[in-house]
Amino acid sequence: MSPVVEPLVRISVGVVVERRRADSPWIDVVWRGVGVLPDEPEMTPWTVIREQDGVTLFYAGSATVDLYRSETDRYRDNLTSGAPSIWIVLSPAERASPYLLSAVTADPAEGEAFTGAGANLVEAVPMPEVLRQAIEDFIAEHHVEKEFFKRERSRADPEALAQRRHEGEHE
Repeated sequence: MSPVVEPLVRISVGVVVERRRADSPWIDVVWRGVGVLPDEPEMTPWTVIREQDGVTLFYAGSATVDLYRSETDRYRDNLTSGAPSIWIVLSPAERASPYLLSAVTADPAEGEAFTGAGANLVEAVPMPEVLRQAIEDFIAEHHVEKEFFKRERSRADPEALAQRRHEGEHE
């Protein structure tokens, strides 16, 4: 069994979720993550922040954006994409709140991987400037450029192929 790798840095954030009336005959409301707050507010999870015109914003709770040395390439790709994002992952809950805040990540590949479970709601939201700066500092301190090695195929030996016996063949 491989050892569990702990993140080098954990950044606490608060998560904001939106519930909007749906214009659909099949569902009543649509839920989605809409933002992260650079700090954890002093609020109870699922506190209503604002209600207006059929849209309700909730403070869904706090989470951590975990940063790993091995993922600096992906964080850098995220920051240089032109629209740095944070992925919010909500999973269906069977309790008072409709969703459980499962994860928050700055790794685009991890965010995409969470879409594999069909019931998860995964939303990429704009990265706050404070978080962008913290991730930039992490990359500057921990990134190690990896050299690319192109593998070469072994050339086929035509003589070895000619000498091979087929199944059922006699000498």
